[in-house]
Amino acid sequence: MQPTTPPAAPREPQRTCVGCRQRGDRSRLLRVVADRSGGPSVLLPDPGARLPGRGAWVHLALACLDLAERRRAFPRALRLPGPLDAGAVREHLQQRGGSPAPEHH
Repeated sequence: MQPTTPPAAPREPQRTCVGCRQRGDRSRLLRVVADRSGGPSVLLPDPGARLPGRGAWVHLALACLDLAERRRAFPRALRLPGPLDAGAVREHLQQRGGSPAPEHH
């Protein structure tokens, strides 16, 4: 008789950080969308993942946001011409105590 293993817990959806390119649980990343309503496009944090439109995901770490900006990843992921202003996303991460580097498991 073989020992029974407990059923695997349902896995959380995985997303890829546009900064460091590491995959992680959706709850550990922040969805970012572009607001093109007036003037130049601005990136908006979407912590509830409810805003309409194409989204990109980034770890809750300022280092990943910096990488994404340096790599020009947001315009590519959102399929928009760049550059995009990430000031609101940076402020959101700073208010949340954005860690300097993501915790990769």
